[in-house]
This record gives sequence, C-alpha cells and structure tokens, in this order.
Amino acid sequence: MFILAVSGSAIGLGNIWKFPYITGVNGGGAFVIIYLICIFSIGLPIMISEIMIGRKGKRNPITSMEILGIEETGNGVWKIVGFIGLMAGFLILSFYSVIAGWTFHYFLLTLQGLFIETSAMEVKTVFNQLTQSIPKQLIYHSFFMILTVSIISKGVRNGLEKAVYFMMPALLIIMCVLLYYSITQGNFSEGVSFLFKPDFSIITASTILVAMGHAFFTLSLGMGCVVMYGAYLEEHESIFKTSIIIVLCDTFIALFAGLIIFPIVFANNLDPGAGPGLIFQTLPLAFGQINGGILFGALFFALISFAALTSAISLLEPSVVWLIEKRQIRRSTAAILMGLLIWSMGIFTILSFNNLSSFVFWKGTIFDNIDFLASNILLPISGLLFTVFASWFMSHKSSKRELSDTTILQYNIWRFLARYIAPLAVIIILINFIGVF
Repeated sequence: MFILAVSGSAIGLGNIWKFPYITGVNGGGAFVIIYLICIFSIGLPIMISEIMIGRKGKRNPITSMEILGIEETGNGVWKIVGFIGLMAGFLILSFYSVIAGWTFHYFLLTLQGLFIETSAMEVKTVFNQLTQSIPKQLIYHSFFMILTVSIISKGVRNGLEKAVYFMMPALLIIMCVLLYYSITQGNFSEGVSFLFKPDFSIITASTILVAMGHAFFTLSLGMGCVVMYGAYLEEHESIFKTSIIIVLCDTFIALFAGLIIFPIVFANNLDPGAGPGLIFQTLPLAFGQINGGILFGALFFALISFAALTSAISLLEPSVVWLIEKRQIRRSTAAILMGLLIWSMGIFTILSFNNLSSFVFWKGTIFDNIDFLASNILLPISGLLFTVFASWFMSHKSSKRELSDTTILQYNIWRFLARYIAPLAVIIILINFIGVF
C-alpha cells in the first residue's frame, strides 16, 4: 500500500498537466532527455534518502530532521531543511488547487457534451473564458481546498490508498483510449519526433534548471511529502525497490501523456508552447471526436481531479502534522488553519490569469514566479540538503540499517549518487542559473 500512497502523491497534475506544457515551452526532445537524466541520477537517490529519513525519524519533516540532526550530528539546526520543504509544498498547493479546480470545470463541461465536434478555436475560447472568470475559478479553488481539508481532518489515509488502487488502472485505461485516438487521428509521427528527437541548440541553463525542478515536482521531492510517507513505511518494506518502482511508474505516465497530447497539438495546428492551458486546449478536441467521448472525457477529468486530490493531501499532510505536534491542537483545527492560508495564497494565482496578468516581474506573472520559486529553487535546495544529510551526516551504520535489504552494490550505488552525483548536479545547475559561471 505504501507504493500506492506515494505513487498517488507523485502521479497527478505534474505528469499530465505540467510535464507536457513545460516540454512544449522548452522545445521537446532535448528537454525530455535532460529530464530523464535528472529523474534517475538526481531524483531516485534523493527519493531513497527522503524515505530513509522519514522512516528513521518517524515524525513530520521538520521534527524528524531536528531529532535526527541531534542524534547523528549533535545539532538540531537541520530542522531548517524540513521547514524549506514545507514552505515549498505550501506554495505549490496554493496554485495546484487552482489548476485542480480547472479539471472540475472541464469534467462538468465534458459531461454536458460541450466539446462534441468543436473546433480548436472554440476550445481555446472556452479555456480563456474560464481563466478570465474570477468568481468561477474561486468557486472551484474553494471547493477543492474544502475537499482536501475535509479529508485531511478525518485522517482517512487507508481509504485513499484503496481508492488509488482502483483509480490508477482506470486512468491508465482511459489514457490508452486517448493514445489510440492520438495514433489514428493525430499527427503521431510529428508528435513522437517533437517528444524524442533532441535539438540541444535551444537548451539554456534555465531549461536545465526547469528539467531538474520538474523531476523534484513530479516525484514530490523536497516538499516533505516523501519524508512524511517514509514515517509510515514498515520496517520490512524495501526502500530501494519501492523507490525504483515509484520513479518508473511516474516517468512512464509523464511520457505517456506526452505521446497523447503532442500529436493532437500538431494535427490541429496548435502551439506546443501554449503554456499551462495546453491539455485544456488539446484533450477536449480528442474527446469531441471519438465515440463515447462524453463518457471517456468525463471519466478522464474526474480521475485527474482525484489524482490531483491525492497529491494535494500529500502536500498538506506534513504541515498539518507539524502544526499538531508543535501546538498540540486538534487535527481538524490544524487542517482548517493551514487550508485557509493556502486558499488565500491561491487567489494570487487566479488573478495572475486576468486582473493581474499585466503585473509581470522576474519570471513572469505572480503564478509564474510562485511556480518557479517553489519548483525550481526551493525544491532542489531542500532535496539537496535532505540527501546530503542522509549520505554524509547519517552514520554508515544508520543508513545501512535502513537499507539493510539492499546488496552491497545497490547500497554503494545509492551512496555514490547521493553523496556526489546528485548534490554536485544540483549545485552546478543552480550556480549556472544565477550566472556565477
């Protein structure tokens, strides 16, 4: 069940909404190759490290890092790492909730048959009408946060794991139907070429940073989620094998989504660099043309909404547990307090698409900056520090005990990647980005 829980956290909007649009913005194939390198050389060893810290600490990320810091180094200052992770998760959930609200809206529109035989321009107009409507986005954003807070308040983790057990196969079946449509009705050859044929001439330091940041985002690394789930992992479960399965499943779903979306993009002369609205301007076109499109479309957006919900719960849980342990308050009170703060922050994302769309600085709109700061700065820094602590400051005896089921070779591979490759890669990418080199 642990694999299902963490997979439910990792597989969501990051794979199906964010991966295709940032791949489109960053030129396709070359970005995908860099992203895959980041996933396996950086993401995997950091995931192993975070699960290890969580299982050994048995508490929320901040408290676990404080306890283990004192235990392993005699210094509790390591709790700052957990705080950075919680802050990143807080910022991400503030805009994640807004995007998840869009999926609710599209579920209703698809159910009504609005996209039957509509043109690309009409679908784009529908999306623009949504992003220009503050009240409509606010209602969906509020509904999603209320749902998330309600579930967290009751602590129904087991129920969610069972639901994920049925949700993931159902989502995969619908994606297979969409892939068939994409192969038969889309420009599949051009979509595959865009996704897998690299053009490294368009790669910049910023592109590499985005690829690394998304590796963290899609695996829920650096935000305390994986550490929190690690606290629930049974001693007999294999951290090494579990991490590999989760990384492979997450990567497969992301590439699968790309193979569905880009052929539809090119067949309808859409812009692959359309940004956050990409899937909302491509998939409705497919659902509008296939037999049973209303049913498949409604189910797809319903399942994506659920996938978003499982990820949102994972994002909120660490901060709620920290508040409970810190202030000794009821779970429901902690969930409501944190939910209100995140909901309030989400309003700025809503306004970024309309009234404040002209308010541009640094990386773009307020939404662009929140996303960039959390995904591409805070997550890599937090993940870097988690893995440095696990590989350099935890004793060999402690780390070996947590990875006791691994072979000597597997343990040494993790230790080498976690000690040298992952930290150096993160540091070099961050330094290049800020222009030191």
